[in-house]
Amino acid sequence: MHHRDTETRRDVVSVETNRISGAIVNCAFAVHQNLGPGLLESVYETCLHYELTTNGFKVDRQIALPVTYKELSLDTGLRLDLIVNDCVCVELKSVERVLPIHKAQMLTYLKLSGLRVGLLINFNVPLIKDGITRVVL
Repeated sequence: MHHRDTETRRDVVSVETNRISGAIVNCAFAVHQNLGPGLLESVYETCLHYELTTNGFKVDRQIALPVTYKELSLDTGLRLDLIVNDCVCVELKSVERVLPIHKAQMLTYLKLSGLRVGLLINFNVPLIKDGITRVVL
């Protein structure tokens, strides 16, 4: 894939989706500022859900994601952490470092869900800006 292809795809993301992903990042900053690193992922999920809904966003939690293979639909137990306003997938981590498999997981979740924008947020970092990865399909 050429840089131009990536640039074109990003241009297709709506202004509203970009606004929502920016607001999610701001809410993640607020949660991290209040709690800091070192807690369980489920704690950050609950607090980010609260922060987002308090700010007027529609947030779905732990959404089952079936896998379709040819004519088979498999309930594999995959779950999306958060979907915000039906357009941004948020995958939360509380790990020492984000691995390539975590980014691959986000890409797979976007493909399977039909969403285009995802945020991979690792709360187990001293500065939350270093724990946020935006993924656009």
